[in-house]
Amino acid sequence: MKKQDDHGVSHQGTGPVKHTSVTGIIPARYGSSRLPAKPLIDLCGKPMIRHVYERASKSHCLDSIVVATDHTEIARAVKSFGGNVIMTPPELTSGTDRVAYAAAHGVKGDIIVNIQGDEPLINPTMIDAAAGPLLEDAGMEAGTLIREIQSAGDLINPNIVKVVIDNAGFALYFSRSPIPYCRDNIDPQQWPLHHTFYKHIGLYVYRRDLLLRFASWEESKLEQAEKLEQLRLLEHGVRIKATSTTEDSIPVDTTEDAENVRTILRTQASVSLP
Repeated sequence: MKKQDDHGVSHQGTGPVKHTSVTGIIPARYGSSRLPAKPLIDLCGKPMIRHVYERASKSHCLDSIVVATDHTEIARAVKSFGGNVIMTPPELTSGTDRVAYAAAHGVKGDIIVNIQGDEPLINPTMIDAAAGPLLEDAGMEAGTLIREIQSAGDLINPNIVKVVIDNAGFALYFSRSPIPYCRDNIDPQQWPLHHTFYKHIGLYVYRRDLLLRFASWEESKLEQAEKLEQLRLLEHGVRIKATSTTEDSIPVDTTEDAENVRTILRTQASVSLP
């Protein structure tokens, strides 16, 4: 982690803004229908939440990192490796609600980065890329990441969220369905050959005041239908800047996912050995 330059960051059309602080908040919920106590799953000797925290700490734009959790066991694990933690109510419905609660109850930061607690292999450069637009332009309220979809399997997988963007790179809509629909190509297996599709990577960046407004809004109809919290922002007219990346995310949702991550971590460890 590195502090912002003392001379400030230049923001388009507004002049330099000094000492913009950026805080990463990692929401970590104990209860999970598919994988209970997920943040505490052991991955090669460390709980998953520690992997996420340590990866995020290598970001160049973050001034501080905090885990926002609803369970004392997760809090205890974070404190054991020297991490910062804040307790949040268990009834909060989304990760962003948990992040917003933390921001409203003592966690500082002009810009808040919502870092998913189930992505132990997150590349810290992804955090920097997502935060970049808000650091460069004071008019930007929210940012996220997208990655080009290469396979039809990913396109039709409802667990991989798709996004369409406008000509300026702002999100128009997010969906679990393949969007857009290629009407003249009957076979969806061929769609990636005829159009560029994007995967949404669930890393969110907010200005503090927007995040607090988000928490005051009720769940939106589209959010309830798709189970995608970012749709609450779109339904309230918020523009979300989508930055393209070649990096990918590997969320852990099942025991199979966890074992795949262990295999990758073992491979990385063997490569790094002298």
